[in-house]
Amino acid sequence: MEATALNPTQMHLLKLFAFNNSEDYAREVQTVLTRHFQAQLDAEADRLWDEGILNQEKLDAIRQEDIHAG
Repeated sequence: MEATALNPTQMHLLKLFAFNNSEDYAREVQTVLTRHFQAQLDAEADRLWDEGILNQEKLDAIRQEDIHAG
């Protein structure tokens, strides 16, 4: 197996978890990260909607897609 270098974000998270390795802390960090990325996703979806790139018809088509199909 080939070794993979960690990127700066991964290194920072490793250092962060070394500070406090409790399950509660891990869940708290997961919640913060989830909320952060959800906010980014919401903002991007709003931008696409406002620019007319995304609309209800396209959302309905996406809903019908099988993302697991090869």
